[in-house]
Order: sequence, then C-alpha cells, then structure tokens
Amino acid sequence: MQQILKNTAERASRYLESLETRSVFPTSDALNRLAALDTPMPDHPESPEKTLAALDEYASPATVGMAGSRYFGFVIGGSLPAALAANWLAGAWDQNAGLYVASPAASILEDVAGRWLLDVLGLPEDAGVGFVTGATMANFTGLAAARHKVLADQGWNVEADGMFGAPPITIIVGDEVHISLLKALSLLGFGSQRVTRVPVDSQGRMRADAFPEITGPTIVCLQAGNVNTGASDPLADLIPRAHAAGAWVHVDGAFGLWANAAPDRMALVQGIAGADSWATDGHKWLNVPYDSGLVFVRDPEMLRAAMNYNAAYLVRSESRDPFQYTPELSRRARGIEIWAAMRSLGRSGIADLVERCCRHAARFAEGLSAAGCRILNDVDLNQVLVSFGDAETTRQVIAAVQQEGTCWAGGTVWQGHTAMRISVSSWATTAEDVEQSLEAIINIANSITHP
Repeated sequence: MQQILKNTAERASRYLESLETRSVFPTSDALNRLAALDTPMPDHPESPEKTLAALDEYASPATVGMAGSRYFGFVIGGSLPAALAANWLAGAWDQNAGLYVASPAASILEDVAGRWLLDVLGLPEDAGVGFVTGATMANFTGLAAARHKVLADQGWNVEADGMFGAPPITIIVGDEVHISLLKALSLLGFGSQRVTRVPVDSQGRMRADAFPEITGPTIVCLQAGNVNTGASDPLADLIPRAHAAGAWVHVDGAFGLWANAAPDRMALVQGIAGADSWATDGHKWLNVPYDSGLVFVRDPEMLRAAMNYNAAYLVRSESRDPFQYTPELSRRARGIEIWAAMRSLGRSGIADLVERCCRHAARFAEGLSAAGCRILNDVDLNQVLVSFGDAETTRQVIAAVQQEGTCWAGGTVWQGHTAMRISVSSWATTAEDVEQSLEAIINIANSITHP
C-alpha cells in the first residue's frame, strides 16, 4: 500500500506539472489511445502497480486540463493545493459521512466548515447546511425544504403522502433559469414546464416590473449569477415582495453567491441574505475537487424535516448527524476539503480569489474589445460573452481556439447571439495566462475573419 501511494503521488505531481505546457484539450492521438483501456474484463488479478501505470499512461494524456490555469469553460474552477491534499487524505481515511458515530471527524469538520461558510457568504448564522454533489442537488435539497414548508402550511405532509392530491404550488422562475433548477423541480414532482416564467432584461436578470402578483402557495426561484452573463436578479427588490405575499424564496447561486464573499462585489447580490434557501457549488469558486455542492436553509428544521428518515439500526447522536441535511445517507466526506480550502485561504484569501477572477474577466473583455470583437454582456463578475462576427464565424473561432490548445472556452447561444463564453474561475489563473490566452484567441480570430 505504501509503495503504490507514493507512486501515485509522483504520477499526480508529474501530471499537474505538465498542465502548463500541454494542450488544454487532449490531442486526437491521446483520445485514440484510450482504446487501450477498453478490454474484456480480466479473468485474473493484476498488480495494483500495473493497473495504475495503465491508467496514467493512457488516461492522463486524454484528460481535459481543468486543473490548469487556462481552462475557462463551464464555470469550472481548479483545485487549491490544500483542498486537493485534503481530498487525498480523506480518500485514505475512507469515511462514511452520513452519521456522527460513523465518522466523528467528518461530522465535526462539516459543522465547522458550515459555520465558516455562513459567515463568509453573509448568510444567517443559524441556517442549516448540507454538503451535496453539486448545484443540481443543492437546488433539489433547498427546494425540497421549500416544498415541505409550503405544503405543511396547507396542512399537507408531503414526505408521508407525496404529491398525489397535494395542494397546488405556484413556481416562479426567470426566463433564463438554469437547467439544474429545472431538473430539480422535475425530480421533486413540480414539473420543469409547469412554472411561471418572468421576462428578463438585456443581461438576463428577472425584470421587477414584470414580476407577477403572488396568490396562494408559492415558491419564487431567483438567480445569483446568470450562467452566461454573471448577472443577478434584483434580489433586494424581489425578496421582500415575495415574502410580503407569503412566498418562499430560493436562490440558485451556483457561483454568483460567492460575490457576497468579496467586499467589492457584494453590491451585485445586495439583499441575497434575505432569502429562505440558497444553493451554490464548492467546486466552482471555492476551487475544491469535484464533486462539491452546498445547500443552505434559513430554518434548519425545514431542511431536516424534508431530508430526515430513521431506522432502528441507525445509531443517532446528540452531535450533528450529516444525513439529516442531505438526500444521501452514505456519502463521501466532502466537507473535509471545504474546511481545508477555507482554512488555507482565510476570509481575505477567498475575497481575493473572487476579485482576482473578476479582474481577469474584465481584462479579457478589454483586450477582445480593443481587438475589434464584440462583448455582449456587462462584465461585472467572472463571465465574458464575446462575438467574433456572425454566428458561423464565431463558431469557427471557438472550434479553432479549442483545437489550438493554449486555452479552452466554450460556446453558447444567448438572447439570439452565438458567442464564446469565457468563465474565469480558477485560483491558478494569472495575468500572464490571460495575456497568453488573449493573444491566442485574437490571432485565431484574425486568421479566420481576415484570411
């Protein structure tokens, strides 16, 4: 065991060192070589060393360089050194984080990390916190708490009686609601299409002047951080209006919630702490390894009521039993790397990480605009939408940038415009990385638009 772990650490270190010089997206040759791993199931055991060697030889070159400093796709952050190391150590511990009695260390670390998160993000200090896989499950969990409370107020026990015959609930979303929230609604029995959509403005923000009158049981789903533009709904206006009508307010803040951790960006999400539940990711702007999502619910009793279950063999504790806050019972102790990331960064380090990414995004927008490209959004956060001309030309530039390998950015179609979407989310990205990427993107764009 000791030798293979040492071997693994050496291979992992070499891989991380290679990220600065290799293509961000794997080459065709590397992808073709993956076929070597597609073999019939072995009849007999193989040494762990040979298995690891095959994995490293064929799979490492075929990975996408998400952990590197020039990956700007899908709002994906890298892994902080302390978070990655804690993830390795947690893997060696192999803790089941469902019950305190199964892993006191995991339970206590999640409790501490949860308090730190509420503090840094400016949320109510006594809110319930759940550590889940990602924003989809964070939205699911927060909305399950909302469903419990809204139906309980109508005299309906949804956990016992389900949705059959339950009082109807109105769900209000913005017209650019993220697909993860719609998926959560469908899993909860609300239906992804049976929603009231509110028109949005030129940045994808819900229009306050078009917000509908609320009557009856209602859940309002607001957004902090539009996946294309980074813009947030008018939270300070809509949350009090929704509450005045008796509605529950849930905020999908997969990455935008982290603006509240940076003093210079807090105004972008003003009023966000007034909601009833919030969803975000740790594997985006906190830069911990996949997978890591977080849900916060103002009234922890509502979260526990929606998530709780029991059996005679479950040994309960007076300390925090994490399964009461998440859909899963057995799960990995993902709170360990969150604790490590937050301890290693501190409050100022987290604020600097967010602010630095925003400055890099602004520099991307400035450089591309100066080169004659069209920036489609107000670059207030970490998202940049850029058009290189018509839709076909823009698609050609995106494909060529991805193939060239200096950096990687994805494409999108937003409010009728085809665009490259640059998302700066990694602790590892430097000003030099931005300039190197800008040069590559501009050169490629010029070669296509002015052949």
